[in-house]
Amino acid sequence: MTTVYETMYILRPDLGDEQVVQQIAKYENLIREHGAENIEIQNRGKRRLAYEIQKHRDGVYVQLNYTGPGTVIAIMERAMRLSEEVIRYMTVKQDVPKEKPEEEVVAA
Repeated sequence: MTTVYETMYILRPDLGDEQVVQQIAKYENLIREHGAENIEIQNRGKRRLAYEIQKHRDGVYVQLNYTGPGTVIAIMERAMRLSEEVIRYMTVKQDVPKEKPEEEVVAA
């Protein structure tokens, strides 16, 4: 069963543009290999953090929206936890409204 997920993660601010692109591609390929589809990536750029994380005041925000099995979450989050480039991440399951069956039109 596939579900819609949104993962937001923050990369270290001292990474160069090329390194940021490499990290984005790394996680995109990882989830694609494990069954994720409809992947949408938004690089939100460098922003000020609300509070200091690992002695960083800024971070590069990246948002991933995708559909896939729940097993892909554990694999991706483990890779992010082990990565020194990712300073924070969070995945949420999105509510997608179920389509209502169209009412049959009865000719009067």
